[in-house]
Order: sequence, then C-alpha cells, then structure tokens
Amino acid sequence: MRRARRRVLREAGMSTSEYAVGIMAACTFALVLLGVVRSDAVRNALVGIVQNALGLAG
Repeated sequence: MRRARRRVLREAGMSTSEYAVGIMAACTFALVLLGVVRSDAVRNALVGIVQNALGLAG
C-alpha cells in the first residue's frame, strides 16, 4: 500500500506538465494555421468559394 501511495505522489505533477505541453502545441498549431489562412493563395480560394456560393444562391 505504501509503495502505491508513493508512486501516486511521485507522479502527481505529471498532469500539469502534460497540460502545459499540450497548450504549447495547440498555440503553435494555431499560429501555423493562422499563417496559412492569411496567405494570398488561401485567401483568394476562400473568396472564390464564397462568391460561387453567393452566385448560386442569388
């Protein structure tokens, strides 16, 4: 019983560090995605899609 309790106490801080790494990965992915969406090629493609959708609806 003591051994199991020591193991739990020793691993108690792991979840905090895992959350920190996960948040950093999510922020990095968001920055990369933002850079891609702001590029001229993607922006022109999105504008074309919206214009086609509005043309079909109108």
